[in-house]
Amino acid sequence: MKTIKGPAIFLAQFIDENEPFNSLDGLCKWAADLGYKGIQIPTLDKWLIDLDKAAESQAYCDELKGKIEGYGLEITELSTHLQGQLVAVHPAYDLMFDNFAPVEVRNIPTARTEWAVDQMKKAAIASRRLGLNAHATFSGSLLWPYFHPWPQQPDGLVDQGFEELAKRWLPILDVFDENGVDACYEIHPGEDLHDGVTFERFLEATGHHKRANILYDPSHFVLQQLDYITYIDHYHEFIKAFHVKDSEFIPNGKKGAFGGYGTWKHRAGRYRSPGDGQIDFKTIFTKLTEYGCDVWAVMEWECCIKSPEQGAREGADFIQQHIIEATTKVFDDFAGGNIDSDTNRKILGLD
Repeated sequence: MKTIKGPAIFLAQFIDENEPFNSLDGLCKWAADLGYKGIQIPTLDKWLIDLDKAAESQAYCDELKGKIEGYGLEITELSTHLQGQLVAVHPAYDLMFDNFAPVEVRNIPTARTEWAVDQMKKAAIASRRLGLNAHATFSGSLLWPYFHPWPQQPDGLVDQGFEELAKRWLPILDVFDENGVDACYEIHPGEDLHDGVTFERFLEATGHHKRANILYDPSHFVLQQLDYITYIDHYHEFIKAFHVKDSEFIPNGKKGAFGGYGTWKHRAGRYRSPGDGQIDFKTIFTKLTEYGCDVWAVMEWECCIKSPEQGAREGADFIQQHIIEATTKVFDDFAGGNIDSDTNRKILGLD
């Protein structure tokens, strides 16, 4: 067994033009004052981390790491969710996802993909320079428009989709392997990797690449009505990153899983701050500890009701209360004794 590390916080949803959320120093002091011990850093904003410099310069990484440690914090993982998304984009989403890309590659899907792949490779190198062994990202999606089997899918469509997805990711995964870092895909609706079956299909398509792993976030499974507890039993060996985010699913006579095109506030399935939804985090922390998952518990805020400031304030204590200090003793050790075959035979009535 292994004690989960934490609490930590994903900075992406807290970035703002106002202090303290508009500088790395401000965010670090704010997070540390709230009781967090780690930060997961998104990598699109150069004022947080310059991915180009981080991939090229050990001195830059040492300076960045030192600054963060000066606030009593550790970097848990770097995040390339948005860049990973752009590794594979179905044309239906080209215009909407272009917002995540630099201006010079917008409206040029092939150039955008090349940029995203380059970003991913740099993130692998930067992670190694920062002493990290796990990385948080999305898989992107070529198949999501076809998640519902209507209109009928031509034979081989899904197989070809996963073959192409693996073809794009294999060179990236090889760079992650060269740098000793696991690529942890957040299993998420909208991605081709959105449940256990799709992760397995991708894993098979990559030849079971050892750097293809999982960022476990149970909130996405509640929205799909997937058993998020048993998921850990199936995939614990692949879980190398962990988001603590809550959610709830409250269907009624007018709306269900597809949500009626509603906003987050008006959907049957919606994300909540930790402790405000339906997720059994007590059992999740127990399972992850039992299986020895070496992860940080990273609070992610995405709530349509509670403010991010309140969510962050409450999140550190919520995680701390759920972290289990893995025992090194068995509670009934006192009743044991040295192995004695003769005594055991007598107890069993064999002599």
